Amino acid sequence: MPVEFSYATLHDLPAIVETYNATIPSRLVTADLEPVSVSSRLQWFTAHSKEKRPLWIVTYNGNYAGWMSFNSFYGRPAYDGTVEVSIYLEAAFQGKGLGKACLQYAQEAAPELGITTLLGFIFGHNTPSLELFYKLGFEKWGHLPQIANMEGTDRDLLILGKRL
Repeated sequence: MPVEFSYATLHDLPAIVETYNATIPSRLVTADLEPVSVSSRLQWFTAHSKEKRPLWIVTYNGNYAGWMSFNSFYGRPAYDGTVEVSIYLEAAFQGKGLGKACLQYAQEAAPELGITTLLGFIFGHNTPSLELFYKLGFEKWGHLPQIANMEGTDRDLLILGKRL
């Protein structure tokens, strides 16, 4: 499959934000209820570094398809080996195996960064993402019932984990 990963640059931030914002109306992927701005995501963007917490651009057949990132878990030094992996794909590129390619790439890249544990924070009603993570060996490590209120509908958050 012609999937490639490259480190995101500041030039990529508008596309990253656009991809993220496109997921908000589905109430399936993020707990944000309103679109975010490029300026509001600047601090988040600069917190990523290719040496420790990368943010990758995903391309498919040379076309921008989305992004993937590693995010620190809980912010304490003892947890440095644990990251949350986030994957956001453009709608036109979903269902083509890119999510699987992303998770496989994340598992391959993690050891070089000193990462030993990957986490996914996934809504309980996000069946496609749950199936993907389970298929690649992640297990349910946590269940936070009805923790997110999505315009009057309470949603569960599952924490899936995999020790590498």
